[in-house]
Amino acid sequence: QVQLVESGGGLVQAGGSVRLSCTVSGRTFSRTTMGWFRQAPGKERDFVAHITWNGGLTYYEDSVKGRFTISRDNAKNTVYLQMNSLKPEDTAVYYCAAARRMYGSRWTSSSDFDFWGQGTQVTVSS
Repeated sequence: QVQLVESGGGLVQAGGSVRLSCTVSGRTFSRTTMGWFRQAPGKERDFVAHITWNGGLTYYEDSVKGRFTISRDNAKNTVYLQMNSLKPEDTAVYYCAAARRMYGSRWTSSSDFDFWGQGTQVTVSS
């Protein structure tokens, strides 16, 4: 059984930083593409970033480019999302996701991912 457990969310002021973590069990992490999505109240779940199995390819949604960084530590079965220069519009529940597909160029749709975490709330106050 594959499990993804997120941590690191919370309340932060605008301009501040937060690092989210997601630890994966039940699957060979080093053969898994990882992604982050977010869902604001009343909105659909949107793509934020993804990273391939070896960290060789990362991709970001336009509004977070230059502010967010996705990374992974395969020895710890963990993927991270470092979020800097946070804005109130970044407020959302952030979800970690894992994909069986290892090769390709983009994983930006929810349907590209097979396993999901329970989500962690990030609230950015103005």
